[in-house]
Amino acid sequence: MGSIRTWSLAAVAGVLVLVVAHQRSVAGAPEPMVAAATATALAPGAAAPHGARVTGLPDFSDLVAENGASVVNISVVVKPGKGGSDGEEGGDPLSQFFHHPPVPGPDHTPPAHGIGSGFIISSDGYILTNAHVVADAAAVTVKLTDRREYTARVVGVDRHSDVALIKIPATGLPAVHFGDLSKIRPGQWVIAIGSPFGYENSVTAGVISGTARTLPDENYVPFIQTDAAVNPGNSGGPLFNLDGEVIGINSQIYSRTGGYMGMSFAIPIDLALNVKDQLLRNGKVARSRIGVAVQEVNQQLAQTFGLSRPHGALVSAVEPKSPGERSGMKPGDVITSVNGREIEHSSDLPTVIASLPPGTDAKIGVWHDHHATELNVHTVLLEDEPAQVSKNDTGDDGGKLGLAVRPLDPDEQHELHTRGHLVIEDVTGPALAAGVLAGDVVLGVNGTAVNTIAELKREVARAGHSVALLIQREDAQIYLPVDIG
Repeated sequence: MGSIRTWSLAAVAGVLVLVVAHQRSVAGAPEPMVAAATATALAPGAAAPHGARVTGLPDFSDLVAENGASVVNISVVVKPGKGGSDGEEGGDPLSQFFHHPPVPGPDHTPPAHGIGSGFIISSDGYILTNAHVVADAAAVTVKLTDRREYTARVVGVDRHSDVALIKIPATGLPAVHFGDLSKIRPGQWVIAIGSPFGYENSVTAGVISGTARTLPDENYVPFIQTDAAVNPGNSGGPLFNLDGEVIGINSQIYSRTGGYMGMSFAIPIDLALNVKDQLLRNGKVARSRIGVAVQEVNQQLAQTFGLSRPHGALVSAVEPKSPGERSGMKPGDVITSVNGREIEHSSDLPTVIASLPPGTDAKIGVWHDHHATELNVHTVLLEDEPAQVSKNDTGDDGGKLGLAVRPLDPDEQHELHTRGHLVIEDVTGPALAAGVLAGDVVLGVNGTAVNTIAELKREVARAGHSVALLIQREDAQIYLPVDIG
């Protein structure tokens, strides 16, 4: 996607020179030159430098030749009224996925069209792609590398994971092989194949930049981050390892312009295959929930709750009559494991819980009141609205608490939809620096509920140098750490 560069390797007088060929973009505008990089070649029989791991640049041509035919181009006709969903600012990171042709006349509004990619997972015509490629499609056409075209049937779409399964009426198709996600590591080479801007079977290469990445509003996918170029039209295409195995589905990019900026994100293939299996069996994906809102544990919160280091998911709210409440979980608890699997970051929890079949009896490790314990939680089906992860953007704090509060009367409680009894009227000093705002409702201190000003003062006095203040802001609850010196 984006502009095109050709890389060549030349050996001149014992020096390997990496040359970037200066070409023009599709629009004809010249691209900036990239400085040449050099590396001294080793003399025959010479030992590699200490710690050297890379012996040369890989040749991807055989990999592409063996697997390129498994990658397909997908074009869609979008349902009326749906064509602008990905093209508007603030929408999908691949904001240029949909292209709207000119309107020929005032009385005729042509349908919107979109392009994307996919890959064949079975010889009888099943194809994986992104949900946002086909979710709103009135018609889906799949084009193979031999230029055969088929009308595809959408088997199922899962918007939470952005995975979709489609089927074409064909047999004897070349299917991809799947890689082992437990073996991927940052720094490994990968290639992406897809149809950026409609250029079918385009190949881009890069390395794995990170694993288990969480993106805003994406609570159920631990993305693989790469620097392989991904652009509009690559959506739904495969991410290959050097063994020619698919390890991910290219899904999103981080971009301020709508084009590639060096950060691409792929859905792990094991998660995608789990979604595929459920779509085949049931036509939808069932996920679990336990009815808690969580936030990240930073150093201040770890010290406040007596953790040896920041880790786990801090429970900031527990829904009434939810599995979490029935198990005895309370705000201020820190979830550290689920069925023996460690929870390092708060973003790990929704992914792990959602992967459990609804109705599972899960053993959840909890740090409660400065002690480790274990709770049995019976999960329930995740409906339309997922539990939200509270964000904590506080900075370094110091000094006294700096709050002016007053009691709420019953009418105010009803209006604010809160069970809290204290509203903050003024904020100064460290509480202000911690992110506390006038109008927030105080619910608790260090895991203990406070209903009166006297109780608030008592718990703050007991807290020592750091206070974890549980507040309600609109409909969300969050802990804010305040250092009171």
